[in-house]
Amino acid sequence: MGKYLVLWEVVQSTIPIDPKERGAGWSLLMALIRQDIKKGLTKDWGVFVGERNGYAINEGTELEVMNGLQQYVPFCTFKVHPVATPDQAEEMIKALSG
Repeated sequence: MGKYLVLWEVVQSTIPIDPKERGAGWSLLMALIRQDIKKGLTKDWGVFVGERNGYAINEGTELEVMNGLQQYVPFCTFKVHPVATPDQAEEMIKALSG
C-alpha cells in the first residue's frame, strides 16, 4: 500500500455564482471527502484558506487511489505525488553507500 500527496483544485467553470448553490456544491464535496476518510482512503485533507484548492494524503494501491479520485471528476483536477517513508529513504541511502 502506498501513500500519496494529492493536490486538488476545483475547476473554476463548475463553481456556481449563486452563493447558496455554491454552498450546496461544497456540502456535496465535503460529504464525499468524509466518506473517503471513513473508508480509510483519505488520511488527511485540507483546503487552502481563501482558495479553491488544497491537499489530501491518501493511502492505498494505485488503483484504489485512481478510482477514489474519479468520483470528483469533472469538478476537480489533481496532481498526485507518491510519497516515500523514512524507512524507504534510508534503504535508498544504504543502497547508495554500498
